[in-house]
Amino acid sequence: MIRSLHIIGSRQMGGAESFFLRLVKALNDSGHQALAGVRPRSPLNHELGPGVDICPLGLHNSWDLLSVAAIRRLVRESGVDVVQSYMGRASRLTRLPKSSHAVHVARLGGFYKIDGYYRHADAWVGNTRALCDYLVREGLPGSKIFHIGNFVEPPRRVSADEVTALRRAAGAPEGALVIFSLGRFIDIKGFDDLLKAFAELPVEVDGRPLFLVLGGDGPLRDDLLKLAADLELGRRFHWAGWLKDTAPWFSLADLFVVPSTHETLGNVILEAWAHRLPVISTMTPGAQELVRDGVNGLLCPTGDPVQLATRCRELAGSCAERERLAAAGAAELVLHHGREAVVNSYLSMYRQLVGERNR
Repeated sequence: MIRSLHIIGSRQMGGAESFFLRLVKALNDSGHQALAGVRPRSPLNHELGPGVDICPLGLHNSWDLLSVAAIRRLVRESGVDVVQSYMGRASRLTRLPKSSHAVHVARLGGFYKIDGYYRHADAWVGNTRALCDYLVREGLPGSKIFHIGNFVEPPRRVSADEVTALRRAAGAPEGALVIFSLGRFIDIKGFDDLLKAFAELPVEVDGRPLFLVLGGDGPLRDDLLKLAADLELGRRFHWAGWLKDTAPWFSLADLFVVPSTHETLGNVILEAWAHRLPVISTMTPGAQELVRDGVNGLLCPTGDPVQLATRCRELAGSCAERERLAAAGAAELVLHHGREAVVNSYLSMYRQLVGERNR
């Protein structure tokens, strides 16, 4: 039976870490043994749970030779057939000798620098077609590049009482139409544009107050707080902080907005569809691969708060359109981004690469 080791070097949770968690758990649930190589202080140690064998690795910096040796020793002693690295630090430190029986697969979730970080791998996974095309342009062999998308877990059921309590805690008026967004507070996420767009919206639409909930944290938190104050959003707006359990907040919302200026994929779009929410997204590379404008969501230009506000106003004023787009998004998720389909794609790739290595 083919076995794999999955290595990630970050210390905080984000989109890549969340997908790492989902995939490792899903592979083990399918009967495939997937080990996890993570840093000792990573929150993944607690999130992975008892069903996953966790292998602590230092992964201190890009030239951590002790970690290079530790990874080689772990691969040799565990007998895994595939080592899958995530992001730059882990990929750079995974340096298997040519004599190794294992195959190194580097998974990329962005248009990262290839030289010094990824080129030495045996195969590569891109989670969008545009990313796979980029890898080919960088000179990597097309036969070793695999397009495998992401998946999200089915959301847990949230009771009406839980949503009611959350509405009160957030200060959302009774009957308010709630616009929701979340992510890391960094430049490319475009949350400043979302705040500006929300400031352009009327206080009410069809008698329903508009209310914005923003979940997340990051280095731009103070800047965004100041911007919200400058825009005088006041009680129309709630900071939810970093959300470990997002299900109640998705259940509270009526529509979901992705205001990013750049996004390779956009896991939050998949999460919103899983909760049967209509999605408005800026036209980032990832969003344009997922969202067909007017079919399963709405798109608008990046960095344009006025156009973003216009699209929000369109959906806020039409319950029927929100329901139609939510249903189309949920269908798209099941058809192309289901858990089973993605897991089977990874297992098929492993079998192919290991078979070629053995030959």
